[in-house]
Amino acid sequence: MRRSYATMLCLCAVLMAVPAPAKEQKSGKKMDDQAMMELWKQMATPGEPHKLLAGLAGSWTTKTKEWMEAGKPAMESDGTAEIKTLMDGRFIYQEYHGQMMGQPFSGIGIDGYDNMKKKYVTAWMDSMGTGIFIMEGTAGGDGKTITLKGSHPEPGGGQMHHRAVWKIVDNNNQVFEMYGTHHGQKESKVLEIVYTRKP
Repeated sequence: MRRSYATMLCLCAVLMAVPAPAKEQKSGKKMDDQAMMELWKQMATPGEPHKLLAGLAGSWTTKTKEWMEAGKPAMESDGTAEIKTLMDGRFIYQEYHGQMMGQPFSGIGIDGYDNMKKKYVTAWMDSMGTGIFIMEGTAGGDGKTITLKGSHPEPGGGQMHHRAVWKIVDNNNQVFEMYGTHHGQKESKVLEIVYTRKP
C-alpha cells in the first residue's frame, strides 16, 4: 500500500512538472491540480482513431511487392499477419510473417494514436535489423488514409527517409505502401503490402 501511494505521488509530481498546455501558457494562469488531472484523463481516453485501429484486430493474409531498384519489376510474396489490441484498445500489436528479398522474414509492430500530439505513431522491428523504426503522421480528410514519415541510418552513412501511406479501406481490407529516398535521390516506391482478412 505504501509503495502504491508513493508511486501515485511521484506520478502526480511528474504530471505537474510537464509544461502546461498552450491555452494555459497564453493566458498566464496556472492550471489547478484537479484540472490538470482531468486533462490527463482525457488525453488517456481512447477515441475514434483508436476505434479505427482496434477494428483491424484479427487474422490476415498478405500479398507483398518490393522494389529493390526503381523501374525494375517487383519481387512478390505471400505472408500472414496477426493483429490484436493492447492496453484496452489504446494500441494495436501486429506479428507479421512472410518473405523479404527472397528470405524468410518476420516483424512486429505497435501502432497507436497519440491524443497529445494528435498524430498516429508506429514502432516497427524485424528480423532484418536490430533497430526500432519509428514513424509519425496524420490522417487525410477521409480519416482512413494515414500518411507517416520517418528515417533510419543507412549502411555506409547517411539517412534513408521514408514516407508510408496506410489505407484502411474497411475492417477487412488495408493497404500499406512505403516510399523511400536513398542518399538524397528522388523518392521511389519500395514496398506494398495488401492485407485481406481471413474468412
